[in-house]
Amino acid sequence: MRGAVFFKAGEPVSIEDIEVKDPGPGEVRVALEAAGLCHSDLSVIDGTIPYPVPVVLGHEGAGFVDAVGAGVTSVKEGDAVIISTLSHCGRCVACEQGRATECRNAPSPKDAQPFRVRGKPAFQFANASVFTEKTVVREQGAIPIDRRVPFDRAALIGCGIMTGYGAVVNRAKVETGSTMAVFGVGGIGLNCVQGGVLSGAAKIIAVDVSPLKLEWAQRFGATHVIDSSKGDPVAAIRDLTGGGADYTFECVGNVAVIKQAMDALGPGGALTIVGVPKVGSTYEFMVHALYQNKSIHGCRYGTARPRRDFPILAELYLSGRLKIDELITSHYKLEDFDTALEDMKKGQLARGVFMI
Repeated sequence: MRGAVFFKAGEPVSIEDIEVKDPGPGEVRVALEAAGLCHSDLSVIDGTIPYPVPVVLGHEGAGFVDAVGAGVTSVKEGDAVIISTLSHCGRCVACEQGRATECRNAPSPKDAQPFRVRGKPAFQFANASVFTEKTVVREQGAIPIDRRVPFDRAALIGCGIMTGYGAVVNRAKVETGSTMAVFGVGGIGLNCVQGGVLSGAAKIIAVDVSPLKLEWAQRFGATHVIDSSKGDPVAAIRDLTGGGADYTFECVGNVAVIKQAMDALGPGGALTIVGVPKVGSTYEFMVHALYQNKSIHGCRYGTARPRRDFPILAELYLSGRLKIDELITSHYKLEDFDTALEDMKKGQLARGVFMI
């Protein structure tokens, strides 16, 4: 079967013939139908996220259960599922309290090698590796989904939608009538905007340097847009909100933008860092800046509770309240990986989806 494999920096991603193992106890093999291209995939390729190689890329996918290992009870062959990137244990205190992203017992995703490429073991990316025809995941990572949701839409729930929506709804817990600003409105930021709409935020301010992305943000529910290449976004946000936003979301992974998002907060405001800066990046701030009850939140994977959140997002889509059709800019074949990657780098994609 085919898969997109990254071997080393400086080399293009290669579409290779690969083998995948049979599912072991507690594991599920999934035949992928669709997979979204996320900026985290690019971050592995450019070194922002260090990862062992060779690695089969992709972490935003959906398909059918192809086979199950011993002891699997939550899904069966033929079930439609979305892949979750979490491999939480489900038994620790954090998991039992619905804080799966804080599980301390989960195995490292960098240890799994369910594939063979060119006769040698290959690593799995983010407990998923969905840029291939079949993958093997832990039972916790295969979340049943309503078959009425098309697979190219369902795939995006697995990362981009969950991460952006969850940052707003699960992590920041944006309140009705509040004001919020989203810095960077690519695929993740647009779903922060959607989270704000669903939370009832009164003002949702989108900040970006791309007129195209700002246009997208308005379609997704932004009440105001700011082109930060043409002026100071912090001053503009303070003006729009009467002294600073209640919530800000940094979706770029850039330290300078994190500072802007911090400076744009009003008294009692909360910054949620959603973007992923290069490993080792530091951000320095004046402690006094937090004295008006301001706070900074880290956020992993939208503070996801996949078995609860994925079906909710699917139902919001089916009821017409969550925009997923509009999120897909282009469809690609897996063999067109380089084209899709270039389109992403040029800022032309809200989301690109591979039809496996």
